[in-house]
Amino acid sequence: MNIALWIVAAVLAVLFLASGVQKLATSRANLARTMRWADHFSTPGVKAIGVAEVLAAIGLIVPAALGIAPILVPLAATGLVLLMTGAIVTHLRLHERQPLAINLTLLALAALVAWARFGPHGFPS
Repeated sequence: MNIALWIVAAVLAVLFLASGVQKLATSRANLARTMRWADHFSTPGVKAIGVAEVLAAIGLIVPAALGIAPILVPLAATGLVLLMTGAIVTHLRLHERQPLAINLTLLALAALVAWARFGPHGFPS
């Protein structure tokens, strides 16, 4: 199970790192061409989401890999659960059904990592 959790965390980290960097490196107007929700957020709001995604991606891997404060792994996963909950609510409010499947999948994977790393498959202290 430990290897499976590492794989899930790595996949989440890659996806959210790419997504976060895109939000940080691209203007809100350019993002809004492919992500309609960006029109409904301020530029600092979009950048804050990008920062949260990048920090969560780092938090999923680096603390456990270095053995320094591994409690940050399930906390980062919990942050992603909250972020995906916000994404789902936003897409529902904008009547965007297409992104919901990926948001729900990412939420479920992040919840799995949070539950397992807080509980039965946590890192030793």
